[in-house]
Amino acid sequence: MHQPDNETPAPSFWRRPAGMALATLALIAGFYLLREHWGHILGFWPYLLLLACPLMHLMHGHGGHGRHGDHVQSRRHSNENKE
Repeated sequence: MHQPDNETPAPSFWRRPAGMALATLALIAGFYLLREHWGHILGFWPYLLLLACPLMHLMHGHGGHGRHGDHVQSRRHSNENKE
């Protein structure tokens, strides 16, 4: 007979103690890195903001807009039915 496994699946890496320790160390290192180099970051802030605009357009995903052509066709089709 086949008995179902009652074992729970292993937690993801980030839920394990080693993953949490790594995430904590990364946050602490990031904080100190930003704290020490904040003046440099502020100097590049306008350029980073300008760079973010084209990157957002590239990463936006062109499939999420729906099919714009269908809206025009459905309006024409509904107007033809009314006449």
